[in-house]
Amino acid sequence: MAEYLDRSKDIGPYVPQEDDDRIVCRCEEITKGEIRQAVHMGLWTMTEVKRMLRCGMGLCQGQTCTKNIKRIIAAELQVSPAQLEEPTVRPPVRPVEMGVFGNEVESL
Repeated sequence: MAEYLDRSKDIGPYVPQEDDDRIVCRCEEITKGEIRQAVHMGLWTMTEVKRMLRCGMGLCQGQTCTKNIKRIIAAELQVSPAQLEEPTVRPPVRPVEMGVFGNEVESL
């Protein structure tokens, strides 16, 4: 279970790193540096970062990047990734063709 994060804690200034240009979310082309900057702007939860940057909202619905994003946020906050809540997930988790929704069965 995620623990409460103390938002009064000073995490220090954003300091660029060599690998900040590494793409973490391939679907939305979000870099490690963008995620780190968002944390230093005060977005401390997975859901806040997701809403601001759209990471995890692409075709894969976060299935390939969520763990890495969580690790980056936790590292910036100097906490364990287990202390962070999971991001809000809304269906469909996987892409569904619109034709599937239109194929209703008529009753006799």
